[in-house]
Amino acid sequence: MINNNIKSEILESIGKIERWIESHDYKGYEPFDGLSSFIRPLTFGNLFLERVLMQLIRRSPVNLRPLLGVKPLDSTIGRGYMAWGYLIMLKKTGDMSYRLKAKNCLEWLIENKSPGYEEYSWGKHFDFASRGGRYPKFEPITIWTSLIGMAFLEAYEMLGEDRYLDIADSVCRWILNLSRNSTKTGSCLSYTATCKNGSTIHNHNMWAAGFLAKTHKYSSNSEYLETARNAMEYSCTRQLPDGSWYYGEDPKFHWIDNFHTGYNLDSLKCYIESTGDKTYLGHLRRGLDFYINNFFEENGRPKYYHNETYPVDSQCISQSIDTLANFSDIESSTLQLALKVAQWAIDNMQHDKGFFYYRQYPLVKVKTPMLHWAQATTYKALAILFIKLEMEHK
Repeated sequence: MINNNIKSEILESIGKIERWIESHDYKGYEPFDGLSSFIRPLTFGNLFLERVLMQLIRRSPVNLRPLLGVKPLDSTIGRGYMAWGYLIMLKKTGDMSYRLKAKNCLEWLIENKSPGYEEYSWGKHFDFASRGGRYPKFEPITIWTSLIGMAFLEAYEMLGEDRYLDIADSVCRWILNLSRNSTKTGSCLSYTATCKNGSTIHNHNMWAAGFLAKTHKYSSNSEYLETARNAMEYSCTRQLPDGSWYYGEDPKFHWIDNFHTGYNLDSLKCYIESTGDKTYLGHLRRGLDFYINNFFEENGRPKYYHNETYPVDSQCISQSIDTLANFSDIESSTLQLALKVAQWAIDNMQHDKGFFYYRQYPLVKVKTPMLHWAQATTYKALAILFIKLEMEHK
């Protein structure tokens, strides 16, 4: 039996995040926003130097952004997660103000789709540089576009407005136009629309597949299902024997982390439930077992890597709560583990003002308030957990 005091504590935490986000007009910092700094010209357009600047700002225990001219920005994925969270709270409470808030976020996303593309897709509000290359602001990203698309599908299912399904269909058409890394065992969709050399990264490939499969339930487009099957075949046939996935198959992507594993599991579950295809049910079970047994400490603190705790990252916290709560309908123990993670996070990572800290290192906490990375994702995750706890209570 779930203690009512614990549920009240979670509900209070949800309210505090909600008020913080709304009082900041859905704007905030992000871990990788450092290239918005006025000192970027000093990198002389060199990719390595741009990465150094971005990582310096990202990893600093002191928030350098105000000193270096990096301002709080809008976030497409942040709005997507908030819309999703509001819809969950509407389902739980019946409070029509959540309906209005969700619709406002979705309308903002409609008005702020990536320019230059006929179909709906979304990207970051800042330039980004990584070992994978340079991505300009507003360039659509497959993982963000798929997750935002899921918020529109949720809105269609809950609110019954056809325009939301129309937008989900448009997102599917954007995904179908992506280049693919085709192999004898499935295809991997590209990370962005402009990547033409294929991809080996699993989380965006699997979420695109999950989204295509779920949209297919309402559409007669067989290409959605065929593409989803090929994408899932690629990623599931490359699952490691212990149930884990590398971030990507390219050797430079050979690490195993918490929140990308959570993405993989959630999307595979969505695919199976949407299609009834049980081909990869064993992969789901092995992946979940690996996740439960390797990413959490006894007190509920989530680890970043399967073999290393630090940095304790807010994205690992939110995705852990989200994934564990999501799986409680097929594995009851995950609900209690989700609750432990949430309690640890509220006790150790939530500021009195409501926002959650970015990261914890062995000797310091980075308390910079991010928007999507720590607040919007955690809002949606705690909303999912709360509604699951209510179902358990009944």
